[in-house]
Amino acid sequence: MKYRRIFLIVIDSLGVGNSFDAMDYNDEGADTLGHIAKAKQPLQIPTLVSLGIANLHPLSSIQPCQTPLGYYTKLIEKGVGKDTMSGHYELMGLHVKHAFPTFTKTGFPKSFIQKLEHRTGHRCIGNKAASGTEIINELGEEQIKTNALIVYTSADSVLQICGNEETMGLEELYRCCEIARELTMKDEWKVGRVIARPYTGLKAGEFIRTANRHDYALKPFDQTVLNHLRAKDLEVIGIGKIHDIFDGEGIHITYRSQSSVHGMDQTIACMDQDFKGLCFVNLVDFDAQWGHRRNPIGYGEELERFDQKLSTVLRKLKQDDLLMITADHGNDPTYAGNDHTREMVPLLAYSPSMKGFGLLPIQDSFASVGKTIADNFHVKQPVIGRSLLHLLK
Repeated sequence: MKYRRIFLIVIDSLGVGNSFDAMDYNDEGADTLGHIAKAKQPLQIPTLVSLGIANLHPLSSIQPCQTPLGYYTKLIEKGVGKDTMSGHYELMGLHVKHAFPTFTKTGFPKSFIQKLEHRTGHRCIGNKAASGTEIINELGEEQIKTNALIVYTSADSVLQICGNEETMGLEELYRCCEIARELTMKDEWKVGRVIARPYTGLKAGEFIRTANRHDYALKPFDQTVLNHLRAKDLEVIGIGKIHDIFDGEGIHITYRSQSSVHGMDQTIACMDQDFKGLCFVNLVDFDAQWGHRRNPIGYGEELERFDQKLSTVLRKLKQDDLLMITADHGNDPTYAGNDHTREMVPLLAYSPSMKGFGLLPIQDSFASVGKTIADNFHVKQPVIGRSLLHLLK
């Protein structure tokens, strides 16, 4: 075992240029990080620069680091899709060959909505693809008045249900989402996630989505690196929505985050714990708050806040710790629409024990991350991907 602790941080949606099959997804020219750097000048991310991010990907007004601290490369998604679940599944070694169904253009079928209304006892309103904040402003007052469920989707394979936390109550919203998850186990409705989206406020313009979001995800269709780590009694700590993405499979300890900054604070706190295994972090605000809302300036400012916290992470790393930073898909905030974008993602790897640095070969699967982790801890490795452990010198 080369590293006793591995900290894997997923900057949700930080793509680094369109993938080679981006034309199949109508995403040619997408470049999340590149376009953010161009929109927000100067983008102040010195810690990421020290890890080689500007060496990996040219960025406006940012000079590459002459002697980066560690190693860096790009990962190409091998499986289909460009969503959270397919990206995270592949990071942990699964090859997603079939895309999860989406209902972006049509909303959910009438037959499904009727079943959902019957089982929950609530009328459904909305039932279309929409921004979460916009549909709450549009239908929130009606939802409060009638105690209906605001149902909506996106370009992702997702069913989202909004209810007012103060008038409907969290438990009732969660109950309805659990029913929705049960109904969507039918193959033609089997979305990747059902998400409870509670909000507060009593009138349009004052509604605020709360941190009590809850994801009801499908269980992974096969064993992941997380399962193999737990089978050998290694710890797996999930921060942010990691538990929800994997439906708790292979997760030992869970810390839910109120924001990406909070998630980094939780990560820093975990660094003071004595454990052997993986700390797996998802920072969702980049995607949910800025990518989908097409706000490159906000995205850039979130990166700057992350970068400040990241400097503390680097200071606290031990000689036998490994830090890996990556993403699960792209979400170019300058691109048309509000969908994710099919992009390559970065991989930055650093340990204080490293003597070398530089560019590693581009990887043909996100699973190289999981394979490297499995190789380090001597557990069963994924079939896809390549371990980079021997290159981290």
